[in-house]
Amino acid sequence: MVLADLGRRINSAFAQLSRSPVIDDKALDALLKEVASALLESDVNVKLVATLRQKVKAKVKAQIEAGADKGKDINRKSIIQRAIFDELVQLVDPGVEPYKPKKGHSNVIMAVGLQGNGKTTTCTKLAVHYQRRGLKSCIVCADTFRAGAFDQTRQSATKAKIPYFGSYTETDPVAIAAQGVTKFKKERFEVIILDTSGRHKQEAELFQEMIQIGEKVNPDMTVLVLDASIGQAAEAQAKAFKESADFGAIIVTKMDGHAKGGGAISAVAATKTPIIFLGTGEHLHDLDRFSPEPFISKMLGMGDIQGFMDHMQNVAMANPEKQKEMQKKLGEGKLSIRDWREQIQNVMNMGPLSKIASMIPGLPQGMLEGTDEEGGARMKRMMIITDSMTAAELDSDGSPFIIFDEKNNKVVDVNKRRLKRIAKGSGSSVREVEEMLCQYRMMSNMAKSVGGKNGWMQNLQKMQQAMGRGRGAGGMPTPAQIAQMQRSLPPGMLQQMRQSGGNMQEMMKAMMGGASDEEMGEMNRMMQQMAGGMGGLGGMGQMFQNMMGGMGRGR
Repeated sequence: MVLADLGRRINSAFAQLSRSPVIDDKALDALLKEVASALLESDVNVKLVATLRQKVKAKVKAQIEAGADKGKDINRKSIIQRAIFDELVQLVDPGVEPYKPKKGHSNVIMAVGLQGNGKTTTCTKLAVHYQRRGLKSCIVCADTFRAGAFDQTRQSATKAKIPYFGSYTETDPVAIAAQGVTKFKKERFEVIILDTSGRHKQEAELFQEMIQIGEKVNPDMTVLVLDASIGQAAEAQAKAFKESADFGAIIVTKMDGHAKGGGAISAVAATKTPIIFLGTGEHLHDLDRFSPEPFISKMLGMGDIQGFMDHMQNVAMANPEKQKEMQKKLGEGKLSIRDWREQIQNVMNMGPLSKIASMIPGLPQGMLEGTDEEGGARMKRMMIITDSMTAAELDSDGSPFIIFDEKNNKVVDVNKRRLKRIAKGSGSSVREVEEMLCQYRMMSNMAKSVGGKNGWMQNLQKMQQAMGRGRGAGGMPTPAQIAQMQRSLPPGMLQQMRQSGGNMQEMMKAMMGGASDEEMGEMNRMMQQMAGGMGGLGGMGQMFQNMMGGMGRGR
């Protein structure tokens, strides 16, 4: 991912600071030198880096003189790390609120930028984003300079089921833009996205054309589409576009590549314009909302809980009716094999495992590199096994696969005939079918504990309502919010969490209806296989410890 190397370098510098026996000016200078070097190598403008060093030193000095460190090195480390974090956030946060499209009003958004930066693809992604949020969206292709531009718009818009306008015969982009915007305004479209030709600051004629289009359609917001790999040229190009088109927002594309990405930071600082979205892939839904603090938090391996929740919500919005039905079933504590299969499909639809894992606090960056294909293959294997089941088996709770002794009220064996049939039909072994059913059973037990009148789901919903949006770093709750969560929990649930001592595995065991150690071992192994060794959720575990007030010991 773009800027991942920067995050690793800064984390490495923090680690060196933690190992320093004494935190003095020399240790601070060494840390700032390493951070500055990392920023410069990532193509961040040298003036910005010099300013960051000065601000961090001044802020740290002021806090230490005020006695915030209480004379302890460990407190000084926290002050220094927080100061650097805050200044990194300031680099990508100009403090300007971008324009937000209003429902019931025709909002015209004009996209401008250099050739090859991904404007046409981004326009379709943007239309899909707003369409999924209930705004009637469309695209106008006013790019007559690039051969095949309208064809690309037509193909991507058709795939996304987004209305579009363009012309094969009209050569005047100003006329096309005016016709398209007028047409869609009459049809009461709420978001009209105008795609323009790519240009750079040396092309005076194309820049003049861009100004004419802006004057003709009078857009509510002009967006600069910027390639993450632009490098040191970003500042000059961004300033030229700002002077001509006065854009109000930036979308950074190709964030899934290995470019240095510092140029985008320089563009924000040079133009005092906020980034609103990040293009993270080639698919239509690979457009992530940008927020400065969670972005830096994620870059430094501290996770992005709010981004994770937003991502899950976006997946749910793709099929709201099915999601409501699933919530009802989970609320009743019911989970059939078919329901479980759909949940696996939802996980697969969320994107690469490494992208999801980077949002979770406590997971080291790069831990899941190279494992996306393996994790996806394992989930596909489970899907293939369920494809060989009958409708009755899929809608069951797994009981057709066991032989139950009603007299003694216990399971005596598995239905080997069914297992062999499914294994043969799916091209897998009986052992793989058994493992899949074991994993389903564990999730089913968890659903029973989660659902129902006094289940975890209702209690967690109360907890979330009491807490609201996480206002701490990376979307994590603040101490005040944790206290609200404690007050909202039923005494029985809080007691159960205290007895577990904050141990995530013990809490999972309790949720699964007292699963055996062997089953928990299988659960851990399954999670490690699916995520390629995700490791412990350090940040989440800490949050639970904070929530319980460290009361798990000796009570």
